[in-house]
Amino acid sequence: MPASVIPITASRRGTWVALECALPGRPRQAIGVLLIDPAADRAWVRLRPRFDEIADPEDAEVLEALEDDIRARVAEMGAEAYLASLEDSLSNVVRVGERQAVAVDSFTRVLDRLYAETVEPLEVKPYVTHVPLYSLRAAAGKLGEEMEAAEEDWVRAPEGMRLDAEVFVAHVTGRSMEPRIPDGSLNLFRFHPVGSRQGKILLIQRFGAVDETARYTVKRYTSQKVQTGEDQWEHERIRLEPLNPEFEAWDAGPQDFAVVAEWLRVLE
Repeated sequence: MPASVIPITASRRGTWVALECALPGRPRQAIGVLLIDPAADRAWVRLRPRFDEIADPEDAEVLEALEDDIRARVAEMGAEAYLASLEDSLSNVVRVGERQAVAVDSFTRVLDRLYAETVEPLEVKPYVTHVPLYSLRAAAGKLGEEMEAAEEDWVRAPEGMRLDAEVFVAHVTGRSMEPRIPDGSLNLFRFHPVGSRQGKILLIQRFGAVDETARYTVKRYTSQKVQTGEDQWEHERIRLEPLNPEFEAWDAGPQDFAVVAEWLRVLE
């Protein structure tokens, strides 16, 4: 099966709880979300960045240290054991809600959605803090006018990364690019790669494929050129290669495919 970008699919299951605080003389209030991947025993947590609006200075200082403490305890104990310890031993000030199941395509993306729904809205600044999420069909539509290319969602970008309108994220499914690109992972791409394509991992639209889901693939590009005249060259061979040795590379002519984008990195 080729590594291909697919529409959003929530193929994994997560467990999440709301974290709340109930300070003396103040109403009970949601302060964060803890999301667990039971299959991998991993956890993601997001708490309010500031507590001075809902707590006295001394309490706010303690609460602001809570997120780092949760991360350290999860790393030490494992996600499931830590959540069980929360349910057994949290103080009257910090409380944990009922466990709830959630379908997950990306844990970081679902964490942000649950936080926005449970605690407070997250500000989305396109191409400043967030980049668009496309299915590959929508991403390929950016190459021409024949296909609508609408953002399916906005995803928080890595901190410190310089963004522009050429950057987007999409899901990759299939094992042909493992271990670098895990099956089902959320990945960052850039439209219209510049410079040499040699050795780059590219998101490609294949022409002539019957199965719609097989029209799009992620492969490493290599080519050999021959000189046909002064300062003139043409491709003698273009090869699209998987990284997983269990899968075979294939040769293609320039007319057989179009490069949609360059792969940059795995987000999750």
